[in-house]
Amino acid sequence: MDQYKNMVSIKDYKGTYGAAIGDIYGSYYEFKHGPKTPKQYIQIHDESTFTDDSVLTAAVADYCAHKGEGEPVAHYLQKWARAYSEAGYGGRFNSWIYLEDPKPYNSFGNGSAMRVSPVAYYAQSLEECERLAKEVTECTHNHPEGIRGAVVIAVCIYMALHGASREEIRAYASERYDLNLNYEGMMAELSHGDETCQVTVPQAIWCFLHSDSFDDCLRLCLSIRWDADTLAAIACPIAEAYYKEIPEEYLIEAQKRLPQDIKDALESVRKE
Repeated sequence: MDQYKNMVSIKDYKGTYGAAIGDIYGSYYEFKHGPKTPKQYIQIHDESTFTDDSVLTAAVADYCAHKGEGEPVAHYLQKWARAYSEAGYGGRFNSWIYLEDPKPYNSFGNGSAMRVSPVAYYAQSLEECERLAKEVTECTHNHPEGIRGAVVIAVCIYMALHGASREEIRAYASERYDLNLNYEGMMAELSHGDETCQVTVPQAIWCFLHSDSFDDCLRLCLSIRWDADTLAAIACPIAEAYYKEIPEEYLIEAQKRLPQDIKDALESVRKE
């Protein structure tokens, strides 16, 4: 799009901001009408803010950066969620945050996929990416669908980072999800209760596969309209890794709205 003349390469900023950008831009549109078409210019709004998607992505990044120091994944998720207690967590997760002995609760909500992107940057092999994605997921989302959603998204990001083609990513994902979706069908009204991996993960992959830039992927997500922040927080990290550049405006606006500790965590996992 012509309005985005200034692009920034992922080589020129630290870490990964795809999930946070999707979250912040999507927060304004969650469960209300988004852009009228997927080609409409997206503006940041005064109400645009980070939510649980960014907080828990930072928690996973923090865990990856300090892996081997002895604290389990649950410690990091609880620490960050308690620090940002008003970020908008789901009901069961909100209760889990304060448990003294937290156990998984068989969730297949889309939260497992929206927080997983840092593992693709930390992992040194595809096998490690799969293992780590499962590790950061099963402490809460131990339902097979919750784990599948997280692993598939992490692997798609890892493949994109390491030079896989769009068709290779499509082939991998289509063996695990039905990607025969259509835009009009995805714009059908969905409500609370539909925020599952089974619904959101294939939609997010579809948005990436049908985009031609990071910007295009984000706009597709927001124009679908329903759980906009989480859909974009899942799709945009794939686009960030694949296109390897994002509009500078998006990065600047996201960084303005993120607390320093979240930025530090997101910037901690990339191994050069």
